Amino acid sequence: MMLSRCKKRKMSHNWRDDYVSLPTVVSADYFVLPSIAELVVRESVDPGYCSRVPNFVIGRVGYGCIKFLGDTDIRWMDLDHIVKFNRNCVVVYENDSEKPPVGYGLNKTAEVTLILRLRLADSDGLKLDKITARLQKSADKQGAKFLSFDQASGEWKFLVSHFSRFGLGDEEEEDIVMEGVVRPSAEEPERTPGEFVLTHSLPAHLGLDPRKMQELRMLMFPVEDEGEVNYASFAFDKRKFGREFSRDNSPSSSARSSLYKSALQETAQKAGNRASPSHLRKAPLPLLEYNIGSSDMSPSRGILMTGQNKGLPLRVKRTEGFKLDEKHATPLSGRYSSNIVDAALFMGRSFRVGWGPNGMLVHTGSPVGKTGIGLSSVIHLEKVAINNVVRDDQNKLKDELVDFCFSFPLNLHQSLDHETLEFKVDSYNLKLQKVLCTRSILPEICRSYIGIVEKQLEMSGLSTSTRILLMHQVTIWELIKVLFSERENKGNSRPLSDDDDGEDMVLDRRDGSFNIDAEASPFVRRAEFSYWLQDSVCHRVQEEVSCLNDIDYLENLLILLTGRQLDAAVELASSKGDVRLAILLSQAGASMVNRSDMAQQLDLWKINGLDFSFIERDRRKLYDLLAGNIEGALQDFSVDWKRFLGLVMWYRLPPDTALPAIIHTYEQLLSEGKAPHPVPVYIDEGPVVDQVQWNIGDHYDIAYYLMLLHANEDKAFGLLKTMFSAFSSTHDPFDYHMIWHQRALLESIGAFHSEDLNVIDVSLVSQLLCLGHCHWAIYVVIHMPYGGDEFPHIHANLIKEILLQYCETWNTSETQRQFIEDLGIPSAWMHEALAIYSQYYGDLPNALEHYLQCSNWQKAHSIFMTTVGHSLFLSSNDSEIWRITSIMEEHKSKIADWDIGAGIYIDFYIIRGSLQEETATSEPDLLARRNDEYRNFFNRLNESLRVWGSRLPVDARAVYSRMAEELCNVLESTPGGGSTPSVQMSCFETMLCAPIPEDLRASHLQDAVSVFTYLLTQVTPSS
Repeated sequence: MMLSRCKKRKMSHNWRDDYVSLPTVVSADYFVLPSIAELVVRESVDPGYCSRVPNFVIGRVGYGCIKFLGDTDIRWMDLDHIVKFNRNCVVVYENDSEKPPVGYGLNKTAEVTLILRLRLADSDGLKLDKITARLQKSADKQGAKFLSFDQASGEWKFLVSHFSRFGLGDEEEEDIVMEGVVRPSAEEPERTPGEFVLTHSLPAHLGLDPRKMQELRMLMFPVEDEGEVNYASFAFDKRKFGREFSRDNSPSSSARSSLYKSALQETAQKAGNRASPSHLRKAPLPLLEYNIGSSDMSPSRGILMTGQNKGLPLRVKRTEGFKLDEKHATPLSGRYSSNIVDAALFMGRSFRVGWGPNGMLVHTGSPVGKTGIGLSSVIHLEKVAINNVVRDDQNKLKDELVDFCFSFPLNLHQSLDHETLEFKVDSYNLKLQKVLCTRSILPEICRSYIGIVEKQLEMSGLSTSTRILLMHQVTIWELIKVLFSERENKGNSRPLSDDDDGEDMVLDRRDGSFNIDAEASPFVRRAEFSYWLQDSVCHRVQEEVSCLNDIDYLENLLILLTGRQLDAAVELASSKGDVRLAILLSQAGASMVNRSDMAQQLDLWKINGLDFSFIERDRRKLYDLLAGNIEGALQDFSVDWKRFLGLVMWYRLPPDTALPAIIHTYEQLLSEGKAPHPVPVYIDEGPVVDQVQWNIGDHYDIAYYLMLLHANEDKAFGLLKTMFSAFSSTHDPFDYHMIWHQRALLESIGAFHSEDLNVIDVSLVSQLLCLGHCHWAIYVVIHMPYGGDEFPHIHANLIKEILLQYCETWNTSETQRQFIEDLGIPSAWMHEALAIYSQYYGDLPNALEHYLQCSNWQKAHSIFMTTVGHSLFLSSNDSEIWRITSIMEEHKSKIADWDIGAGIYIDFYIIRGSLQEETATSEPDLLARRNDEYRNFFNRLNESLRVWGSRLPVDARAVYSRMAEELCNVLESTPGGGSTPSVQMSCFETMLCAPIPEDLRASHLQDAVSVFTYLLTQVTPSS
């Protein structure tokens, strides 16, 4: 049922009211628990939560905090105005006129924690019990209950039953010997005098040394005033109120949530720390490249320098990347994080906007949906709700809605006939598909889509706006069936005879089972369109009639005629005894003769000076309408655009007017400003969403564009992009789940042809990926029109991108994986995505296997040499090494450095396997041959070490040593009785050049010396 115009249901909950009722915290060093961001979430889930926040905490970094016991009402409070932390004291409700009674607001029982600032030198000698006694006395004096005092942290805790001012006075401070420096924590190491930790300042936020920044500022701007901020005065104990605490729980955390730790910091920290000796002015570099070990600062460097003085140590903290909880799906205008740091400096280059997965939008400037010029120093992280269409009235994602909106329609689309276009991408074949449909089977397909939508309407928990849009989808499918379908004649048609009176014909017949002559087809389509109009405006007519009483029956008649409910109008007039009017109404719009007679009678009354005051005004409107005078009938009465179109069709134009002419007539009246605008359904029926507004010139309803497309016939239609825009069908700018199907069917029957509607495909792909349906996303991609020579690889690039970015999703679902394979997607693309995914997560053996499967031989070879090969060798898994290297050997021509890479493993196993055969045979020059062979192998090992360099880990070098050691032992044990002394000494030379440990090389050197000495003793002196 459509939304009633007279009895609209008001929304029971408005998020704007929740936002207004939230407390505010303006000061950057104040924080609250729960944070403002958490309060927003809890208030939206549990309305009224801010009126009963349990154990609410407010504090100021470096000064202390207050924990209000029990439930506290904090709505509409300006917290940092009410609560003021000063040096060693806190004041709540400074102005007594604003203070509520005890037990109300913040004037209630609370636990107060103050951070006292003790002089380092004196406090060590001051006994703890003496300080504790004085603090307890001070608490008792103020009507508070002393709880504890921690000398190490300076935390003084006491309990109060109400509030005024609590803390230490000036005399008490002097008594306990106070000073404006925080005592360092016992858990924190001592720092040099030049080292500062300012967790709430911009230098500390960027990991820089504040004193150094002060020096740089004075260097760059020496003529400025000396009114500098004393950073040292803001130091505090980081154990309780350090950087992470202040950032995550400060008032600005409502816009700077801990969920969004800056990934940009980590990106910048990974950049090389370079310092150029040039005195020329350089482009700004990221502040996070401020490096400890770089050269001393020179005056040529700007404030965005890359070096620092070596005497000042720097505290560096690695931060996590941006993280967004999937639960925090927000509307387009929602804002969850603002990080106060210049985006361009973070990135080291210009940065304006970027899209992340699942609707993540990272940008600078004004938040989405807000006017004004934003600052480039603020990064906004906003999550766009792409999946609103599958959420119920409680904003919860439902699997049933996912099926009805995506799975069921796509299954229906897949069941239709398709034609395949196969083209080559690199060395692989990709099969693109296009649905096949004729105008004769279009009605059956439209009824199938209508059945899916009607079943969705039977679900419980749907919002009113969702039901309106679903009913509109049914209406649009019915209109497509009416405008673009054709009947198949089977030879039993009756031709239209000359005796048939075209003006008196009433072809409003729903039954389409009989055959119709081609000459009568336009009249049948007109009649079906007339019935479509009646059905689509019926609910509006009934709503307006229900708002009137029986006394205004003439107005009721007029409203019934605007929806062409003639039977109801005639029955109502007859029941009131107005028989003549009933007879006139029964002939409304049927014949031009009746209209002409009615118009002549009205003109005759005017000519004769009839006093129309004796005729009811609504009766005169009925007469004007029966005479075809729409403007006269609609005086002081407004109708929607569909009913106005119906009035033009039923009462103004002849009954045999062709449908295209009717549509063009309405189009002409619209351009002249005489017809209501065909506004989209979400405006026409409400509006159904408060935030949506419509202005003249915005998108019209898709039904109007479909009418224009039909009336345009064979001419070029220039409104395709506008017609298939999301705003023509729904208020959700990201919802294309049904538009895609409508475009596909209309294009398949030849209603239009366009290769410039890829935004529809890509938008649906985004929706499917957001829901984790990667297989359907790829299905949509292969149905995109072929881009030809201009964009030949767009399909392949999109599919590879989906496989790579959502690898974990489709690989863990056997159904999705099999579906993708059945679509004909090359398995090599899938293995390539899995290889990159495995390599990213450190599963290198699995990555190697997938690289082999996708024939990326160079990548596979690199992983084998740097990670996998040596591990398998040290674990004695020789068979696996042989299998992998044998596969790569078949393609070694495509692998760089094969001979000094994996080829070494193959040759080693070949040499090892030949030892048994050589031992069984007595070869006289065996030692010499082995010496030459092993020398060549050792040279390759040394060359491999030189070429691969640091890419080879220690274990890989150990493998080379074990290979060389094993072959050295073989060479050393080879009998050389028939060998010459030069061959024997050459063997030692070969062993000494092998990549073996130094102790083994020294041992071989001793053996060589011994053998050489022995050979010298065997030489007979010449006579």
